[in-house]
Amino acid sequence: MTETVKRDLIDLSPPALPQADAGPETTEPKAELTLSDAEITRITDDVVAAMKTVFDPEIPVDIYELGLIYKVDLEDDHTLKIDMTLTAPGCPVAGEMPVWVRDAAETVDGIDKAIVNLVFDPPWTPDRMTDEARLALNML
Repeated sequence: MTETVKRDLIDLSPPALPQADAGPETTEPKAELTLSDAEITRITDDVVAAMKTVFDPEIPVDIYELGLIYKVDLEDDHTLKIDMTLTAPGCPVAGEMPVWVRDAAETVDGIDKAIVNLVFDPPWTPDRMTDEARLALNML
């Protein structure tokens, strides 16, 4: 049996508090994120559904099931920050796929802007795939 990889879908933890000896803060504090638990759940589900609409053209499995989405953070200003990777650094759609992910994320109601960061650490391996992806690729 394969081990399920836990992925952080939406991290809404509050920002770290400034240290007491850091001196006076020079910027205005950000507005609090005022989403209900139900709204956070809906946005999370909608973001996952949006990620499942993006496919690597060479692999008949969506990027979410492939494990290419490493982290998604919802900021106070309703900006969604996404860390993703590719199956290989030399992927022919390396320049296009982050745009596809951004466009898909920005279709979610409650997301004003999406920023996609392409990362390669840790490197992607087939171990990040879900059982559904393995089944679709006959790897079970």
